[in-house]
Amino acid sequence: MTEQSEGLVLLVEDNASIAEMCGALLERRGYRVDYAWDGLTGLKLAMGNCYDAIILDLMLPGIDGIEVCRRLREEAHVGTPVLMLTARDTLDDKITGLDAGADDYMIKPFEPRELVARIQALIRRQRRQSSPLGLQVADLELDTGTMIVTRGSTQLNLSPIGIKLLKILLRESPNVVNRLAIEREVWGDVLPDSDTLRSHMYNLRKVIDKPFDKPLVHTVHGTGYRIADLDQADG
Repeated sequence: MTEQSEGLVLLVEDNASIAEMCGALLERRGYRVDYAWDGLTGLKLAMGNCYDAIILDLMLPGIDGIEVCRRLREEAHVGTPVLMLTARDTLDDKITGLDAGADDYMIKPFEPRELVARIQALIRRQRRQSSPLGLQVADLELDTGTMIVTRGSTQLNLSPIGIKLLKILLRESPNVVNRLAIEREVWGDVLPDSDTLRSHMYNLRKVIDKPFDKPLVHTVHGTGYRIADLDQADG
């Protein structure tokens, strides 16, 4: 283990041999690792500590990884990157995990060195995107630490996928983001059907714009989407 820690990782895995193997490799790469053997303990640790990344098994005693991830995103507003591990390899299973708020997905059995590489990539991306001031366009703001979204004085409730989409569009604002680029960042190599992104964007627009006078979410037909105050961006 190096003298300076690369970060703190929570490993939620009930298979002792997998946990020991992955934890040892992470520690050799300079990470500090906390362990949890069931879903409830993992949820409690994730909500009570500031982790740089979470490795979360899907099948866990108590509550499963999908429920842990959902509660972290929707109830606790924890934005820590989550890498989900599972023996399930169907497309529907992958999409279910990503829709619950996972940032990446690995199928067991896996190569431990690839797991470490993916964790490093998630942490780097999170650190690049995070800002103490959050992301803001007009009166719409995303706190990148708590994942709380507000517009004016109103707190908005978004799904985990909605949070991901909002983060991408706010980060790139006022530029237009290509549909394929959005899909790859949100779902990785598990690309959804053509209507999935459109449906999530409809839901995002319904929360972000419908109750307010000025629309901020804009479709650029044939290209993609953007969030912008058009009075300022094009004025």
